[in-house]
Amino acid sequence: MAYVKAAERERQIVAAAVRVLGAVGVAGTTLRAVAAEADIALGTMQYVFPSKDSLLRAVVAAVTDDVAASLRVEIEPGLGVEQVLRRSVTNFWSALVENEIGVQIMQYELAMYSARTEGAHGLARLQYERYTSLVAEFCERAARATGQRCAVDFETLGRLSLAVLDGLIVQYVANPDAERARRDLDLAVDMVIRFADPQPISGESN
Repeated sequence: MAYVKAAERERQIVAAAVRVLGAVGVAGTTLRAVAAEADIALGTMQYVFPSKDSLLRAVVAAVTDDVAASLRVEIEPGLGVEQVLRRSVTNFWSALVENEIGVQIMQYELAMYSARTEGAHGLARLQYERYTSLVAEFCERAARATGQRCAVDFETLGRLSLAVLDGLIVQYVANPDAERARRDLDLAVDMVIRFADPQPISGESN
């Protein structure tokens, strides 16, 4: 068997886990099933990820990192908080909801599985902290780049933006009406922007 670097082996296993999770859900996902999907020995699988929990944590980290990487390419902080919020949310919706709804369903399953089995310090917390921090980072960078301030702190803005987006995703999963969802998304972004109320910082230059 050809030698595979540890980082590449981990990526291979995580990609296989995402496929298995998408096909059978969290409850049906086992290390054996993921090893078979990745076409590796179970012993190799267990060496890299000794437990299902460690594998699922790696999946959450990999998926959120992929989301962050894809959005950062499109984000220009110099446009200001309003445009950064609009672009990041609509880009996310286009690429990762309309075209990757299975990944969203998988993440909700991971969050609910975690809430039932791990309590307040499990995968669900990791997942939401990562996404909240991502939105907060984008908005804070935009505010600094353009000399703006918001009516609320960036962490709160991140949490509430994610809460609104989460609700729309669940509705889209239940009833995938793309036209209605886009209208609702635009209105929801308007609402979040009004709440954030980005304004120039008086007396300071950009």
